[in-house]
Amino acid sequence: MAERLKIASQGQGIPLVFIHGWGLNSAVWQPCLEQLKSDFEVITVDLPGFATNNSYQVSEYSLVEIADAIQQAIGKPAVYIGWSLGGLVASQITLTHPEQVVGLVTVASSPQFVEREAWPGIKESVLAMFHQQLAQDTTKTISNFLKIQAMGSPNIRQDIKKLRDLVMQYEQPNQQVLDDSLQLLETSNLSNRLSDIHQPFLRLYGKLDGLVPKGVIPLINSLVPDSDHFIFEQASHAPFISHQTEFLTVLKSWLLEHIEKD
Repeated sequence: MAERLKIASQGQGIPLVFIHGWGLNSAVWQPCLEQLKSDFEVITVDLPGFATNNSYQVSEYSLVEIADAIQQAIGKPAVYIGWSLGGLVASQITLTHPEQVVGLVTVASSPQFVEREAWPGIKESVLAMFHQQLAQDTTKTISNFLKIQAMGSPNIRQDIKKLRDLVMQYEQPNQQVLDDSLQLLETSNLSNRLSDIHQPFLRLYGKLDGLVPKGVIPLINSLVPDSDHFIFEQASHAPFISHQTEFLTVLKSWLLEHIEKD
């Protein structure tokens, strides 16, 4: 039998599966898990090639392959909560394994991250720069990426330090994994498939986010009009770090209202 992705679970209740973003790992969720594990089963999973799944390999580093691997590791219906690139993965799991998803929450995520005509996003030149930097110094590239994620936050230094301290608990992914996963951000586009998501769906955004511009929010509203969304006014790309209390209040309230207990 093929090896499965490693997962970590604590607490009891409705299962919540947390998926991290590009370049980082599941440790980013630790502060939130401490506040949620008394009411929910909180499950974290590192993407293939990251942290606890550092040695796990997929035949192709694609959204579909990764979604399949994560769903098989979880093995039961759950609410999937994905941050940034993790939001793309969580959305893919919802599309390909709908019977295993009882709710979807995306955090600072977009179905298409790259800027296109009439679609706000990350400029292709910025992603090209990251590819070039990865070839020279992976650690410095991740450090620079952390700065971009916190940019605009009123507590930028504290946010960067908190993210860095959490992420650096684990061995960092190699250049190939970082390159392959960055490619997912560049090439993935689920915008035309969002209307196929029929589970309760919450989208959380930071108004000051430089990677997922606020201009994309009304466009996604029109693609999934039945979904809910919330904008953290003073947050950037990591509202669960910079505005943890408010983030948890919004998340818990939505879960209690939309997700039925067994």
